[in-house]
Amino acid sequence: MNSTPEIDFRQARFITSAPDIRHLPRNDGVEIAFAGRSNAGKSSALNAITGQKQLARTSKTPGRTQLINLFSLADPRHCLVDLPGYGFAKVPLEMKEKWQASLSEYLEKRESLRGLVVLMDIRHPFKDIDQDLIYWAVESGLPVLALLTKADKLKSGARKNTLLQCKEAALAFGGDVTVMTISALKGLGVPEVRRYLAAWLEDPLVAEMDEPEDDSPEA
Repeated sequence: MNSTPEIDFRQARFITSAPDIRHLPRNDGVEIAFAGRSNAGKSSALNAITGQKQLARTSKTPGRTQLINLFSLADPRHCLVDLPGYGFAKVPLEMKEKWQASLSEYLEKRESLRGLVVLMDIRHPFKDIDQDLIYWAVESGLPVLALLTKADKLKSGARKNTLLQCKEAALAFGGDVTVMTISALKGLGVPEVRRYLAAWLEDPLVAEMDEPEDDSPEA
């Protein structure tokens, strides 16, 4: 097993928000993008991973992430990217299409992108739109972390069963797709996710380490 890089996600800081890739600063380093349905708990998961309550804005109204938000870590070449939420938001169709266009453009053209985190509510994993995104990433040669959020909503046994089922389902994508769980509320899985993403930032291939088991204490 490879050694895990020491990266302190708690040093993340906001850099900029942009409506599209043309308004993002150039990055010759490594970026990890976070994408998910608008009600998947993406902002809460980002805040938990970085240990900052307000780094990514959260709202009781899904779909408020309308821009591409860029955050840098201690090494400015290492960045986390919060992409516009997709699927659920109750907004005008024209606005929704604009968000989706900026998300697609980033995923297709951002050269510094090295890995994609697809966040899904553990109670509703692998919706069609999530699968489409994962298939796209696999076809593009990107590693994917399918991150099951709100893990505290299930008891330990159900959580482990769901994780196992999702790992088996992920084999159908045929690429580098890892499945993990996280709970922003309880902190379950946060250290494991941090270690996995740290390996991506240093070298995406390093993340092909042994996957941790979900042996978190009962929620």
